[in-house]
Amino acid sequence: MSTQDAMWCPTEQQIEQAEITRYQVWLEKEYQVPHGSYEELWQWSVDNLSLFWESIWRYFDIKAATPYSEVLSSEVIPEAKWFTGATLNITEQLFRFHEDEPGRPAVYGQSELRPLSMLTWGELKAQIASVAAGLRALGVQAGDRVVAYLPNIPETTVAFYACASIGAIWSSCSPDMGTNSVIDRFAQIEPKVLLAVDGYRYGGKDFSRLSVLETMQQQLPSLEHTVLLPYLDSSSTLPGSVLWDSLVSREAEMEFTQVPFDHPLWIVYSSGTTGMPKPIVHGQGGTLLESVKSSALHLDVGPDDRFLWYSTTGWIMWNSQVTALLCGASITLYDGNPGYPDMNVLWRLVDETEVTFFGGGAAYFMGCKKAGVTPKESFALSHLRAIGSTGSPLPKEDYHWIHDAVGEHIFIVALSGGTDIAAAFVGGCPTLPLVAGEMQCRGLGIAVYAFNDEGEAVVDEVGELVVTKPMPTMPLYFWNDHDGERYHDSYFTMYQNVWRHGDWIRITPRGSAIIYGRSDTTINRHGIRMGTSEIYRVVEEFGEVLDSLVVDLEYLGRPSFMPLFVVLKEGEKLTDALVEGLKQAIRERLSARHVPNEVLVVPSIPRTMSGKKMELPVRRLLLGEELEKVANLDAMANPEAMQWFVEYAAALNA
Repeated sequence: MSTQDAMWCPTEQQIEQAEITRYQVWLEKEYQVPHGSYEELWQWSVDNLSLFWESIWRYFDIKAATPYSEVLSSEVIPEAKWFTGATLNITEQLFRFHEDEPGRPAVYGQSELRPLSMLTWGELKAQIASVAAGLRALGVQAGDRVVAYLPNIPETTVAFYACASIGAIWSSCSPDMGTNSVIDRFAQIEPKVLLAVDGYRYGGKDFSRLSVLETMQQQLPSLEHTVLLPYLDSSSTLPGSVLWDSLVSREAEMEFTQVPFDHPLWIVYSSGTTGMPKPIVHGQGGTLLESVKSSALHLDVGPDDRFLWYSTTGWIMWNSQVTALLCGASITLYDGNPGYPDMNVLWRLVDETEVTFFGGGAAYFMGCKKAGVTPKESFALSHLRAIGSTGSPLPKEDYHWIHDAVGEHIFIVALSGGTDIAAAFVGGCPTLPLVAGEMQCRGLGIAVYAFNDEGEAVVDEVGELVVTKPMPTMPLYFWNDHDGERYHDSYFTMYQNVWRHGDWIRITPRGSAIIYGRSDTTINRHGIRMGTSEIYRVVEEFGEVLDSLVVDLEYLGRPSFMPLFVVLKEGEKLTDALVEGLKQAIRERLSARHVPNEVLVVPSIPRTMSGKKMELPVRRLLLGEELEKVANLDAMANPEAMQWFVEYAAALNA
């Protein structure tokens, strides 16, 4: 890659010491793959999937109770089976790095409710063993679902790895998610045990969740046990629950249940535009391989690093953060408002815990820039070498803000992936130059392309982000989707046996990538994805509202804007009280991140002949495309409905 337009270039020493360089040297020796450019390595990895993923298994010395008989059964995506015959346990991989140093820091935690604390690797192992024994005492076995209504605190990390050590299936929601959102997710998977806090503090305000927990207990009939962690109030109790301390008070030996490579690890949720949130199942083995590959080779994170990615437990980046432990890195967790009492909260924590890699949502870094924060003037940040960003496109100006306000030496890793694959399609490489506004490369072993309308791969043109070959972290299946129809309809209806993700992407001639936002109507606000149908269920319960439509407008280089359009019953008016009521209902029952920026009255909602709301055409129209390119009026049930949106688009883009 040319360095002409680069804002950052690695030094020769950085290139030599990078883990990906060591991997390439090893690959040349073991597989006779010439040590060439990154783009050549990527091409080899997707042309030789079985060899590549076998090399990852061998290079990272994956521990398995029984070996695999075959790496990949087929390169047809929905049919692919990985590492047939292998049995392993992801939690067992944690303790391969620091067994001789049990006093070494493993997990730091801080929140608005708690001062900074630290678990050593020895304490982490002991607590995981204890919680696993406690869960077994509650009857938890391999395959049982354990759900967590917990914040981003050390106990949550401990509980996750305890579940995985048993072979139980983990699923989590953040406590700031409302009752309906959580029950819609958890009810589908019929959990045996609920782990939950009594409440949380955010922005200096306390929020009790005890009434939410009582509702969850009533509406989750499969629940056999609730474990309460008094977090907001140490004296909190909940009828029909046991306390967290009873789970961790026993001494126990660490045990690892060996499970097949594709045994379910966790269930995460990605919402479409219709129906309930989709419960996506990922496997233990695929998550392990992708996690060590991406952390070590793309982020250059290893046993000497301290890793912080600001997240909640409802965002896939929480999963990414806790799996950084699989490379021997320590992690730093924060629970609370990153802007309270000021925008230096996280920078202060980064400095205090000597974080080397600090990640967050693009919106966070935009907020720091707008607030006029200059971290390098307030903190030493002597260990910080890299900053990661995801959730939405990071504008060029924010690359430059990081460069100027944090440090010219900082390696900026912008990522784009998804809950659906628990991985990044495109991201960083520590041995490549960095161009502002671009993600440096496509992920190793991930056959990512931009497809035009004819289904052809294009370079230097905006197209649909697709993956043409299997990945180890593609979903095993959707929970309760017995015939696979919902899984197929989510990704494979546009192109046969090709994964269409729903993002606009441009692959540059140098191999880097630029993401231009969503090509479908799933709403991704600050890293939390939610289907429009979930919002409609809340909004259209209001007696004044006949119909509604919501879109999220992600303008490249501008903050996203989410308007809610409502059709009111005859005689009703959009009062301040109604607007506040709608926003409050969405905030409490769904998510504070999905409260609309504006509520607008429209004459009618555009619909297809079959009655479907035309969200994507409206979204494209409001983003500036011409009406004739986004909608066929002859195929509409009410073509006159588009006129209001045409006029609104003109005003919006004036």
